[in-house]
Amino acid sequence: MAGKTMEADILVVGGGLNGLPFAIAVAAAGLKVVLLEREKSANLVDAKFDGRVSAIAHASRNLLVASGVWDHVAEKEPMLDIRITDGPSKCFLHYDHRQLGEEPFGHMVENRHLREALYRRAKEIPTLTVLAPAEYRSVTRDGSGVTAQLETGDVVKARLAVGADGRNSPLRKEAGIKTVGWSYDQMGIVCTIAHELPHHGVAQERFLNPGPFAILPMTGNRSSLVWTEPTKRAQVIVALGKEDFQREMAKRFGDYLGKLEVVGPRWSYPLNLHQAEKYVDERLALIGDAAHGMHPIAGQGLNLGLRDVAALAEVVIDAARLGQDIGGAMTLDDYQRWRRFDSVTLLAITDGLNRLFTNDIGPVRLARDLGLAAVNRMPHLKGFFMEHARGTVGKMPRLLRGEAL
Repeated sequence: MAGKTMEADILVVGGGLNGLPFAIAVAAAGLKVVLLEREKSANLVDAKFDGRVSAIAHASRNLLVASGVWDHVAEKEPMLDIRITDGPSKCFLHYDHRQLGEEPFGHMVENRHLREALYRRAKEIPTLTVLAPAEYRSVTRDGSGVTAQLETGDVVKARLAVGADGRNSPLRKEAGIKTVGWSYDQMGIVCTIAHELPHHGVAQERFLNPGPFAILPMTGNRSSLVWTEPTKRAQVIVALGKEDFQREMAKRFGDYLGKLEVVGPRWSYPLNLHQAEKYVDERLALIGDAAHGMHPIAGQGLNLGLRDVAALAEVVIDAARLGQDIGGAMTLDDYQRWRRFDSVTLLAITDGLNRLFTNDIGPVRLARDLGLAAVNRMPHLKGFFMEHARGTVGKMPRLLRGEAL
């Protein structure tokens, strides 16, 4: 028996932290959207604490506010200050949010709370259909549109397919879009720390010789730790028992927050850089990790993806209002031109920072320290870097300015 056929303007593959915001933004603006997510929605909405958190920059928060998502987020912790140090050096760089205004640099949000907020908002939009769990057997694209054959036998027809299906994106691979990149031979160790003293909303980024050691404020007396080590060393550290792990962590953490305890699971992942050779193909656009992936040294991975979301949503909605083809080459070329330079630039910056701050040669270390101290004393240059941390630089889509589409 043949399944049913669903007609939509846009098919989104992937219901993660990029796919759902995009689907919500364009559906709230009037387009009909079908989103496919392989996980059960109940698993995503009712997930237990797993230690995974995201840094939501000020501009990304604007997008979530404008899309009606932010009020659904159960818990969020503002990042008021950022302190950057280079190993044991006394030189540092201090970002104080009050130098730019009252708004924080961003917020730390547990991924489970963000996912729940996104799904709650999605249910409020009648033109958005979320199919979860759902997978496709095939997706065909041609000049007339997109046709997805689902595993259930149902069919989705649309004018545009959006790949938000992660760094190993099947849609990207099926389109024959290659990626370039490399491994850093490093791993990120992630866990949540409960501490005796309050963090006062201060994020710490310590550049140690093996790699960055970031301490990011969470709600209550908790912080998220993102600890970078060479792969072999990281595997040894992750395998340690709780007490031995905490001793290794405390050597790098210090005692400024009092007694420390690891709470919840700890996990690790390999660090690499990848960049799709192009972000678009016939009736296909890639966003988020499907298009690019970067070192977490600046904590901008999700924010880079949300910039894709905002730009693609804007060009698609503007095209629809002008009566143009939302999946046509002109619309998709506008998206690629807007996003590619920004993405390549940020990937190059984070790659360069990682290489610079893991170089322990004396003259290089001295130059780093002098650079940090100099920027800290130059208000205009420091202000420029602080705006980068907030995500409020460059040509900003309307959603990132907090404006509805």
